[in-house]
Amino acid sequence: MPDRTARCTELLLIRHAPVDDGTRLHGRDDVAAALPGATAIAEVLRVIGPVDRVVSSPALRCRQTAEALFPDRPTTVDPRLWEQDFGAWEGMPLGDLPDIGPLNREDLARHVPPGGESFAALCARAAPALTELGGAGGRVAVIAHAGIIRAALALAIGSVAAGLAFEIAPLSLTEIRCFGGEHRAIRQVNRPTHS
Repeated sequence: MPDRTARCTELLLIRHAPVDDGTRLHGRDDVAAALPGATAIAEVLRVIGPVDRVVSSPALRCRQTAEALFPDRPTTVDPRLWEQDFGAWEGMPLGDLPDIGPLNREDLARHVPPGGESFAALCARAAPALTELGGAGGRVAVIAHAGIIRAALALAIGSVAAGLAFEIAPLSLTEIRCFGGEHRAIRQVNRPTHS
């Protein structure tokens, strides 16, 4: 049971806006975001509410999304929040990705694309950043990737493989409440933020 007297942090995990070319696999590819108009941005902000701090992946699509959502707030860029490195598969058309066969979630989490990293490695890389942010206090907006948001959910659940069960749409909101950085409660997952 979490200690409710411990410092509480609301991690507001926001996936970046869609990319200009959503027909290809983009992990470490630094592609631009296709940002929605001002009306959609206002809807997103209404759903998110006020924030105390903004943190972003270094990826251009994340920084552009953070700037569009929070133009008057400084954004901290954390390199540990990069998306999974898909190695030789980066930039490949989605229909051309190799068939790796039937894998259960545990095996899929450990699978390493040629020259890339596994989802389990992404979780290990991101966990220190997510734990630090979870202990920061206040409402922290984290603009990142589907893989990082799944890693945060895996950390909350206590199972790397279980993190792969979640769908994370562009500009969706996933909220995790953290007590003292260690105890986590998932409040909502993949909430649409605009119509």
